[in-house]
Amino acid sequence: MDLLEAYRRSLAEFIDRVDQVEAGQWSDPTPCPDWDVRALVNHVVNEDRWSVPLLAGRTIDEVGDRLDGDLLGADPIAAAREAAAQAEIAATHPGTIDRTVHLSGGDAPAAEYLQQLLAEHLIHGWDVAVAIGAQPRLDPNAVHLAAQWFAGQMENYRRNKLVQTGVQVSDDVDEQDRLLAAFGRDPDWAPGD
Repeated sequence: MDLLEAYRRSLAEFIDRVDQVEAGQWSDPTPCPDWDVRALVNHVVNEDRWSVPLLAGRTIDEVGDRLDGDLLGADPIAAAREAAAQAEIAATHPGTIDRTVHLSGGDAPAAEYLQQLLAEHLIHGWDVAVAIGAQPRLDPNAVHLAAQWFAGQMENYRRNKLVQTGVQVSDDVDEQDRLLAAFGRDPDWAPGD
């Protein structure tokens, strides 16, 4: 599976989970201790909104603070759908994957940035699923691509405190559970844990 197809699938899965959030679940806890469902979805919508100008070559200074705060408004599901749709258009525009993006940590190839976004959507899609009691299985091909990428990034992410310390899992767990654990998630997490 190529990177753009995996990215598309991760977006679709994330939105599928958000579509299942019921009115009373937005304040439910998630595996991210500081975020309820709404804050977690807002975080991903923020990432999707940022991806559009960054993939177009804009800098963080050019974007400024216009993407700060609550991006979900009165209709969080519609806001998430719109942000994902715009992010997909930006990522799949001809030539985008060959560009350089200007991230807070410095310039990076767009392909690297899309790998980060792929992992972001997979992990947080799982977070939403388990928080609301939805089916938490992720696309295995997208998981495989993200796991291959993250194996080379894990130490840097931990050193910079971009992920929680890895969770120990048994050797016989599947690739999804190993990826979740690498991102500091307990694959058996349930609300109330």
